[in-house]
Order: sequence, then structure tokens, then C-alpha cells
Amino acid sequence: MAGKVKKPGKRGRKPAKIDLKAKLERSRQSARECRARKKLRYQYLEELVSSKERAICALREELEMYKQWCSAMDQGKIPSEIKALLTGDEQKMPPSGGNKTSKNSKNNISSSNGQS
Repeated sequence: MAGKVKKPGKRGRKPAKIDLKAKLERSRQSARECRARKKLRYQYLEELVSSKERAICALREELEMYKQWCSAMDQGKIPSEIKALLTGDEQKMPPSGGNKTSKNSKNNISSSNGQS
């Protein structure tokens, strides 16, 4: 039992006061960068939310238009937009409805091919 007795504590070099100041400055810089990243992330998420809200509003307007068309057809009236669709006069359609009607006409073509 004549071996060396280990002293409690950490081994290695003890940091000088200069190292502590540098460590503190690095910590502050890291915190600044973290806050900047967080700010950018929140800006990105806010823009994403606002774009999704705009898309939702547009889809609600489109849904309301389709509801009005359905109620008009239930009363025996055919809306002018649907008449234009049926006659193939997509050029007379307003620009907002142009993309929607082309999608519908593609679906109608594919479904009629499947039925033949």
C-alpha cells in the first residue's frame, strides 16, 4: 500500500483569467448568433403562415363560387361560366377561372376516355 494517493480534482492545465474572458466572449457571440437564427426562423414561419392563409382565402372564395353555381343549377338556371365551359368558349372566361376550367376539362376528357 505504498502506492501514490490520487488527489481529488481535475487533471490538466487550469485556465487563466484571459481564457475565461475569451470563453465568456465566445458564449456571448454564440448567443447573438442563436438569437439571429431564431429571428430568421420566425420570419420565415410568419411568411409561410401568411401565404397559407392567402391560399385558404382563395380556396374559400372558389368553394363559395361553386356553391353558388350548384344552388343556381338546383333552381334550374345555368350559370354563364358553366355555359361557356360546355360550349368550349374558355376565351370568354375571366382570367381567375381560366386555370380552374382547364383542369376540369382535362378531368372530363380523362373520365370520358375511361367510360368509352
